[in-house]
Amino acid sequence: MMTVETRHPPDPASFAHMSSAELRGAFLVEGLFLAGKVNLVYSHVDRAVIGGAVPGNDSIMLESFRELAADYFTQRRELGVINIGGAGMVRIGSEEFSLANKEALYIGRENREVRFSSFDSTNPAQFFFVSYPAHAVYPCTKIDRAHVKAEELGTAAQANRRTINRLIIPASVASCQLTMGFTELAPGSVWNTMPAHTHARRSEIYLYFDLPEDGIVFHCMGLPRETRHLLVRNRQAVISPGWSTHFGVGTTNYSFVWAMGGENQEFSDMDMIPMKELV
Repeated sequence: MMTVETRHPPDPASFAHMSSAELRGAFLVEGLFLAGKVNLVYSHVDRAVIGGAVPGNDSIMLESFRELAADYFTQRRELGVINIGGAGMVRIGSEEFSLANKEALYIGRENREVRFSSFDSTNPAQFFFVSYPAHAVYPCTKIDRAHVKAEELGTAAQANRRTINRLIIPASVASCQLTMGFTELAPGSVWNTMPAHTHARRSEIYLYFDLPEDGIVFHCMGLPRETRHLLVRNRQAVISPGWSTHFGVGTTNYSFVWAMGGENQEFSDMDMIPMKELV
């Protein structure tokens, strides 16, 4: 079973006058991980598709839908997949890729069949994926934990010690516009993505996970002088347009997946915002 929701983004001027409920309706993605289902959000921010799949005893097929006007999902698209649950498998045609927790897979365009399955239905895989339009065909590539490009950043004094794990980046995996990875905050650290910045040449999708049931992340977004916040809980995602700053603080340490698409894939392409300019 598959569900699809379409989102149209507000412009920065409208954003400044939105209520909390309106902000959540525009930018917060809930309910991605439901047993036995594929749930998708089609966003008109860079035409991103955000999805979650939780296969049980049976595998789940990733299918096309009306808005794509395609014979199959990857006919004109690429996607990055990361498993945040139990061990599972992604089958692409006759090729099979097993993914343990926090392992990832790049899937290039023109792969007619993409199917998700779990090894153990009592501890199912939870596949999170983000897709963008693709102009060329690149090979499907698995990124296991042994080959992740990791970098330690931040300090305990600033409560932002974190490890950035780069999974799909130009230096290791060929893609059209997609880049993807995940960040893990150290115990005692709660701030992410500091210093604050924007990157107008690409949008970003965040998925927060590894939060306890009562944990919350205050995800800040908006123009630097017109910021708002979203209250985000475990396994919820945020759509971040290129014009929006994005940083957050949690009630405890946590992890988050980041995925970006746009005209520039360089990780360091950021427009920094001095802290004194945030309002």
